Amino acid sequence: MMRDPHLYPYWPYKNRPKIRWKNGAKLAFWVAPNIEFYELDPPKNPSRTPWARPNPDVVGYAARDYGNRVGHYRMMEAMDKHDVRGSVSLSVAMCQHHPEIIKACNERNWEFFSHGIYNTRYCYGMDEAQERAVIEDSIRTVKEATGQTIAGWLAPALTHTERTFDLIAEYGIRYTCDLFQDDQPQPISVKKGQLISMPYSLEVNDVICYNSYLMSPRHYGDVLKKQFDQLYLEGEESGTVMCIPLHAFLVGHPHRIKAFEEALQYITSHPDVWVTTAREIADYYYAHYYDTFSAWTPQPA
Repeated sequence: MMRDPHLYPYWPYKNRPKIRWKNGAKLAFWVAPNIEFYELDPPKNPSRTPWARPNPDVVGYAARDYGNRVGHYRMMEAMDKHDVRGSVSLSVAMCQHHPEIIKACNERNWEFFSHGIYNTRYCYGMDEAQERAVIEDSIRTVKEATGQTIAGWLAPALTHTERTFDLIAEYGIRYTCDLFQDDQPQPISVKKGQLISMPYSLEVNDVICYNSYLMSPRHYGDVLKKQFDQLYLEGEESGTVMCIPLHAFLVGHPHRIKAFEEALQYITSHPDVWVTTAREIADYYYAHYYDTFSAWTPQPA
């Protein structure tokens, strides 16, 4: 195990080259619905178990299945009301299990990026050939189901390996959400190709807010607004990125959806906010800022 993967250099937040987003926006805002499939009795992984209780766990499985049956459609309608498109963090097996959801997202011109095959099959312990097979499956499956070529990556259940970033860049994937080191995109040092980190969030992720911090819906909605207020203020100096990661089995419950919808209304009512997708942020960054910022990034030996 290496002590430091040297993926990116230390960047003090202040006095960086200034970023200004499309049409002069201070903040680029995107929403990442995690559309996932959890297996009832997944293959065992020696490094992690999918359920806190013994497999097969009907309760854990059914609670997450609620998101795909009900919560997703409630979440989608809330986003439609405020013209917010999603960048879908997709368990690509959903293309076979529930193509109805994929079709509904595609009809809304939502983006799809890979979140692995299943969210119950982890990359821990995979050899290079196995990891390549997951990447190739993701690219092929999403292309066949949606016509899109995936541009982004979030490892299944955040289980990347030391080689993940090099491999996804080699396959032409342009951004990763697996790093949480900054509120602006940053070039990542890879052996071949180009890769940037895309600001995602654990802090305002509904899994963390509801299951770890045990927030009420009202508190969750207030946290989203405060996250926006600070990043919007700082975006005056240099453009920032805000992401709201979602899971329909959490945010999509009847008593929680209003807090999310009110936060969307609040954020999209401000001027100088670019409501967009992760792919479009990455495209803009590569076109206008990648060369400048990559000059700060050491390349691997």
